[in-house]
Amino acid sequence: MAKVLLVDDDVELVEMLRDYLMQEAFEVIVAHDGEAALCLMRQERPPIVVLDTMLPRLSGIEVLRRIREEGEMPVLMLTARGSDIDRVVGLELGADDYVAKPCSARELVARLRAILRHSAIGKALSPASPPLEVGRLTLWPAQRRAEWAGRALALTCTEFNIL
Repeated sequence: MAKVLLVDDDVELVEMLRDYLMQEAFEVIVAHDGEAALCLMRQERPPIVVLDTMLPRLSGIEVLRRIREEGEMPVLMLTARGSDIDRVVGLELGADDYVAKPCSARELVARLRAILRHSAIGKALSPASPPLEVGRLTLWPAQRRAEWAGRALALTCTEFNIL
């Protein structure tokens, strides 16, 4: 059972999504503002966060920025702001995926599972296989892990796929 931190100030939407995610074998923790989200993230260390951009007390963009400062936790942005510019900004700031509201709960679950499948945080690491080495770059594709000159690279799923 994967744990998900669901962050949105729309109480009705959160209840609906929480019920659906729980039926799909996710453990769901909920925050309705940015500050509470950061506190829960630090306490619970969920393998993935679903984050709205427009939140009280601390914006979703600021929450995303702070999550990225602290580590590699995957983040799926779920927001009413669905323009191309909003999506590009969210992805460039480090979101692993960006879904515009309204979306189906089924699509959200599929995207969460896809991110977790490709995340070293969200899956048990595969049996060891030899790394790929090109110059100072070392890749472990099964673990979706990369190093440059012996230092770990914090890459989003998209960045790793491009690499």
